[in-house]
Amino acid sequence: MKTNFLTLAALASLTACAPKAEKEPELPNIIFIITDDQGYNDLGSYGAELIQTPRLDQLATEGMRFTNHYAGTSVCAPSRSAFITGQHTGHTPIRGNRQWKPSGQMPLPTGTITISSLLKGAGYTNALIGKWGLGIDVTEGNPLNHGFDHYFGYLDQVLAHNHTPEFLMRNDEKIMLNNKVQYLSEDHWSKGLGSYPLEMNEFSQDLFAKEALQFVENNKDKPFFLYYPVIIPHDNGEALPGKRYSEVPSFGIYADSLWTEEEKGYAAMLTYLDAELGKLFDKISELGLDENTLIIFTSDNGGQSPGRFYEISNYPFRGIKRDLYEGGLRVPMIARWTGKIQPGTVSDFIGASWDFMPTFCELAGIPVPETTDGISILPTLMGNPDQQLQHEYLYWEFHENNKKQAVRKGQWKAVRNNVQDDPSRSIELYDLETDPGETTDLSSQFPAVAEEMTQLMDNTRREDPNWVF
Repeated sequence: MKTNFLTLAALASLTACAPKAEKEPELPNIIFIITDDQGYNDLGSYGAELIQTPRLDQLATEGMRFTNHYAGTSVCAPSRSAFITGQHTGHTPIRGNRQWKPSGQMPLPTGTITISSLLKGAGYTNALIGKWGLGIDVTEGNPLNHGFDHYFGYLDQVLAHNHTPEFLMRNDEKIMLNNKVQYLSEDHWSKGLGSYPLEMNEFSQDLFAKEALQFVENNKDKPFFLYYPVIIPHDNGEALPGKRYSEVPSFGIYADSLWTEEEKGYAAMLTYLDAELGKLFDKISELGLDENTLIIFTSDNGGQSPGRFYEISNYPFRGIKRDLYEGGLRVPMIARWTGKIQPGTVSDFIGASWDFMPTFCELAGIPVPETTDGISILPTLMGNPDQQLQHEYLYWEFHENNKKQAVRKGQWKAVRNNVQDDPSRSIELYDLETDPGETTDLSSQFPAVAEEMTQLMDNTRREDPNWVF
């Protein structure tokens, strides 16, 4: 039967007049890159003169560089826990590098609210590529139990000391590599899990880079969250003397320098990583995802660097990894989102890794859980600092080396060391505006401020039988 021309015309008219369905807002992809033990001053954009990091410097030029960003704490597992749960170390379930049986670290409990689980509920596909450190596959800390659809890398951070390991894990499957390693004895602190290479054929960062590129390629048509905690430039403390930073394919541009092998290795790792991350940035551009992808780069804690880098990696700050002085806590942070973040900008916003949960929730259009200690930094990223909420204070605690606490409130920073031996020990008080190197204790000159900071240390944390002060 022939369709009447007038009927078609009427239908066309009705269609033209009908209200058009609004297009669903496109969820932005999120790539969160976190290095392992990289100091504040190890990037050219932060002042490094000896280490070349051109692609990360370009990222800073294309985005926003933060000067007052803090890690979750000054050592691996609790710093990662603070990020993934959006809680500071007085609240987060994992507050120290506690070893667990049969291996790995204390597992993240079932039911913990995590960034990854929230984003998964919002429609994201999530991948973890690199180092987890919050429980191995046979524990409740398995990343597949916490919102990740896919993982590849190290679950146990002791195994992650070796950059050319015997195996890596992919979705609960052990992937054997073409490397030969020597494990240490069971009476070593690592309980026989620490190792060093005898033959190096497959470098873990190469494998991470390939996995990351493949994940982005596979998920280019839907929103994804890539959590990319690499292990560069962490040393291998179990390696032979002078070889702690030698597990890198080559010393590259530093090979002919007069530096020690460890100094060459440290610099080479960071430059190597810079080039590998450049490939990821290029892939995002190649796929046309730049304008819909937020890339964040930071470090899990301050540096613990070899030789000549020991004094300059965390410059101009006092302290290193495992300290709660600025050198152990303040880290680089760069954010790039093409077309959204103003290129070449610098922010002095005082924030910490627990701010990423509310930020990512706001990006995904989902409620921010009441459990978080963070605040969204999206106004700062979008160039609206006048709309940015501010932290009243930031708090840290540390469960090694006789236990420590720290608080930052505005210009003031307080540190209390050796809490285990003396819970009522007086604090050290520093004015970071005039003394960023924390050289002059002002607690006796400003007793009211010292008392306020002491009260924050005493009252901010939540008691936990696993983490008793």
